[in-house]
Amino acid sequence: GVKHDAGKPRVGLMLSDFSRALTEVARVSTFGAQKYTARGWLTVPNGVDRYTDAMARHMMREFDGETLDPESGLMHAAHAAWGALARLELLLRGHKPS
Repeated sequence: GVKHDAGKPRVGLMLSDFSRALTEVARVSTFGAQKYTARGWLTVPNGVDRYTDAMARHMMREFDGETLDPESGLMHAAHAAWGALARLELLLRGHKPS
């Protein structure tokens, strides 16, 4: 058989190399879906700017020595990674920063 996958992203590498990190980000997604609504982040007004700010806030808390977000109990680093992914996804979908 033939498989024409030359030049395609090797998504399996991401899953195997970052399995623990992606699981933590998935926990952040689950927390957000339970707190708000599943996929509601896609329609937040000024989402690129707001998720950039949220990402930076979580990073600042981590830099200040706080590992876990007090509300969710999840790592600030996982919240920041989720924010980076949300921001990137919105940009790829054509949303613009204000």
